Amino acid sequence: MCTVTIFPIGKNDFVLTSNRDEAPDRLPLIPDFYVVKDNRLLFPKDIKGGTWVGVSENNRVVCLLNGGFKKHEREDNYIKSRGIVVNDFLVCNKIESSIKAYKFNGIEPFTMVIADWNSGLKFYELVWDGIKKHFNELPLEPKIWSSSTLYTQVMKNSRKMWFDKLENYNVESLLKFHGTKDESNLDYGIVMDRGLVKTTSITQIVKQGARVIMRYENLRDNKVYTKAFNLPEVVNG
Repeated sequence: MCTVTIFPIGKNDFVLTSNRDEAPDRLPLIPDFYVVKDNRLLFPKDIKGGTWVGVSENNRVVCLLNGGFKKHEREDNYIKSRGIVVNDFLVCNKIESSIKAYKFNGIEPFTMVIADWNSGLKFYELVWDGIKKHFNELPLEPKIWSSSTLYTQVMKNSRKMWFDKLENYNVESLLKFHGTKDESNLDYGIVMDRGLVKTTSITQIVKQGARVIMRYENLRDNKVYTKAFNLPEVVNG
């Protein structure tokens, strides 16, 4: 949930890849199918019940990063887990109106990357900074995010530079990028390891037509799990 990239493939498909930087002992379940509020979802389930990345039969992918634009001071209590907010937006009917109506007060700051293809492929960024929500449609172009809770602006800039230097954006090159571990830079390399927090998994979601593939790699045991989500074809225009 702490390093996310997205890039479009043509006008209708895309690849989203997410590195989860967490305490090594906080292990999720492997990705599986769940029914939430009568909606079929595919996601790796966190021990607290939510997720940081998922696919919905509502033709949507939602991915979470901790923190807003800058590092924040944590409060003692929050009314809802950010992982549950991910589920809320996976199951809603219309993403724009749902975000407009959503009550964010009492939720810890976060950033969300959303891909929705109900009326043509659209990328969105939602940032809740603890006071105000910032919701924007993004151009269909490659982009990288790094969590503000772990990475300074200088670190973010370095990571963006590495991302921009990629010669080709495709499934293989992005998976290799997200799996890069630089032993001389474990502090803010793409695969990071600060001891108490480290990159524990890499999740890649590939949408091609009506088929969405989720590839989940558990870096603790080097096991890879893959599941396919077949969706009704959306006819646009």
